[in-house]
Amino acid sequence: MSYIEDLFGLKGRTAVVIGGGGVLAGKMAEGLARAGADIAILDINPENARKQANECKKYGVKALSIKVDASSKEELRAAADTILAKIGRIDILINAPGINSSTPFLEIEEEEYDRIMRVNLKSIFLACQLFGKIMIEQGEGGSIINISSAASEIPLSKVFTYSISKAGVNNLTRNLAREWAPFKVRVNALAPGFFPAEQNRKILTPERTADILRHTPMGRFGDAEELVGAVIWMASQKAAAFVTGALIRVDGGFTAMTI
Repeated sequence: MSYIEDLFGLKGRTAVVIGGGGVLAGKMAEGLARAGADIAILDINPENARKQANECKKYGVKALSIKVDASSKEELRAAADTILAKIGRIDILINAPGINSSTPFLEIEEEEYDRIMRVNLKSIFLACQLFGKIMIEQGEGGSIINISSAASEIPLSKVFTYSISKAGVNNLTRNLAREWAPFKVRVNALAPGFFPAEQNRKILTPERTADILRHTPMGRFGDAEELVGAVIWMASQKAAAFVTGALIRVDGGFTAMTI
């Protein structure tokens, strides 16, 4: 085994990727598979989940796809039972469910607010509760990576409820990191900047795109592949053994920019 494989390799580990049928989380799942982890893709869209699981299988690992509404604890519990029955353990959780809306603040209906909070925050809360308990009971530690956003820290126009939900993800992450450190279950958050994906294409008008790029020191959008290195590091047992409660930004400098 090489030094890099020993430090970052995930062979023998199992990763659950919620929202893994999407563009960004799908690439994260594929990266974990390439590092040796067995993969369970959980997504509300079964076709996308199957497609991504098949991509992961190309790297010689086990890969399951399970249709799940992540805001339902019963469906999450059933998925966990399936994963444990077919693979045997759960070591890594990527929490990446997410939806967005560009509704002006004074026009946001209660139903829209509840829907975004249910998907973006309640789902992560429930998954941490369920899969974190499994990791604690296994007694060998684990890594939970909650997907946050640049919008969680600074006010961005047109994404009010989304921003609130992601700020909640940051707070939940830090609280769980403190609670579960004695069990060697590390809980961190990954905050991508602007990566074109299905949930934000509708709000990426030419005018907004120009504003974003002016505010990004690197002057471009991110590519989904550029999230993979951070995810493998955060998931690794050795390389990130002392990292918990952290918010890792992969945003081209967006949150470092002022004027």
